[in-house]
Amino acid sequence: MRAVLPIDRLPDEMECNIAFLEILRGKDSLAFQARTFNGDVRHLTVVTTSIYKFSGPQPLSTIPTAQPLMDLPGGAHVEFSYADHHLSGTVVQVRDGNATIKLVTGYNVILPVTELKDLKTTPKERVEHHAHAPHQDVSLPAVTILHTGGTIASKVDYATGAVVAQFDPAELLAMFPDVTKIAHVTSHLLRNMQSDDMRFAHHNLIAKAVLEEITRDARGVIVTQGTDTLHYTAAALAFILEGVNIPVVVVGSQRSSDRGSSDANANLMGALRFITQANIPGVFVAMHHGSGDSDIAIIEGIRARKNHTSRRDAFSSVNAPIIANVTDGHTEIVNETRVAQLRANASPHPRVLPLDETLKIGIWYAHPQSYADELIIYDHYDGVVIAGTGLGHAPITVIDDETSEHERIRTHIARLAKRIPVVMAPQTIWGRVNMDVYSPGRTLQEMGVLGQGCDTHIETAFMKLAWLLSQHKEDTKKLYNTDLRGEVSKRSPLEDSHKG
Repeated sequence: MRAVLPIDRLPDEMECNIAFLEILRGKDSLAFQARTFNGDVRHLTVVTTSIYKFSGPQPLSTIPTAQPLMDLPGGAHVEFSYADHHLSGTVVQVRDGNATIKLVTGYNVILPVTELKDLKTTPKERVEHHAHAPHQDVSLPAVTILHTGGTIASKVDYATGAVVAQFDPAELLAMFPDVTKIAHVTSHLLRNMQSDDMRFAHHNLIAKAVLEEITRDARGVIVTQGTDTLHYTAAALAFILEGVNIPVVVVGSQRSSDRGSSDANANLMGALRFITQANIPGVFVAMHHGSGDSDIAIIEGIRARKNHTSRRDAFSSVNAPIIANVTDGHTEIVNETRVAQLRANASPHPRVLPLDETLKIGIWYAHPQSYADELIIYDHYDGVVIAGTGLGHAPITVIDDETSEHERIRTHIARLAKRIPVVMAPQTIWGRVNMDVYSPGRTLQEMGVLGQGCDTHIETAFMKLAWLLSQHKEDTKKLYNTDLRGEVSKRSPLEDSHKG
């Protein structure tokens, strides 16, 4: 597709000399390459909001007859026909000849602008809305919501295309008014960031904010963030917050609040119900349990893991039952044994034992066609997690000429394990590391690789190693296989039967 400008958009001094224009690139300001009748090439930049479509470079004589396809500012309300369906919605953006429109149903569609028929537009009026906080009952349990970002308390400003987080308490309560029936809510903004940008400094920041709310007698704390690394955050908080004596629930949503299938409200309400009804101390994750809207799973933070890119029930409890299930507004305890342990571990004086923000912890995935060079970068790291295959394996055995590289891999792992903690965690996610079964596993243990008997998934292993190096550096190797926060469960008789 080529884009050209009508005659009245061209600089006067060029108007009579241009044969045709070709678009080179563009966003708010469009760059064009102008070819003159005598073959010269000139460049110009013209700001435009209209889109014109031609099949290729056009002679100047055709330009005056060009008709704009669309001039749709973000936020405009549109009604149109497409494929025999009459639709309406709000323009999010127009780019590369395609319009992104949020339909009144809450879903987004991306449609070619040339195929929108019977188009009617109504520009958006810029109106300042000031939310008024609904009345709150101070006799209800006090719950604090700490925001770090994510879609759970956000909406799209269609005039700009940006996602705007609603962190003011009045705006938050306006989005989720039912929370005032359950708790007296206070809201604080810590960060407004993508969860992929989280670093140890942010985990420490959140933990310190949680402890401050505990000193203010909060009944519970909800931490909102994006779901991509939510399980890392939950595991980090479980280690950093020693003796935590209130429920701390990390909540996200897979789908934004303005989508018809959003899980934001259900997850938030589930977290509030759990906090106010069960009052179990610890760090948890509250997310959908199944495809419906009636069940919210309460997963212990050190066991939580995101296992799907987009499903609302993307989070699972790995190698342990969920703690509770919130169904139709009622909390049912599922794992009474673990709840009793959590209550016993609570302290009247919890404290923050932060992560060392300068640490370098690596994760190396063992895989076919591995090379020792992949491990070289970890020579300057403080610790490494090996995501091993099966029961906890890595390619370290030489059986023929084609596997000679494995000797180098074995040598490098052994060298690393002498200098820094190297721990094994299973790629399989579920199950326990058992390096006693096969001889390569026993060799890895002899080399100093830790993790034997642990049923800790990779991301929690990563955070545990980081926390031990931060707080117990000299004893990290001795403590790693020890259960510290419920991340290592006792071996079952069935598992013992696999030992060879």
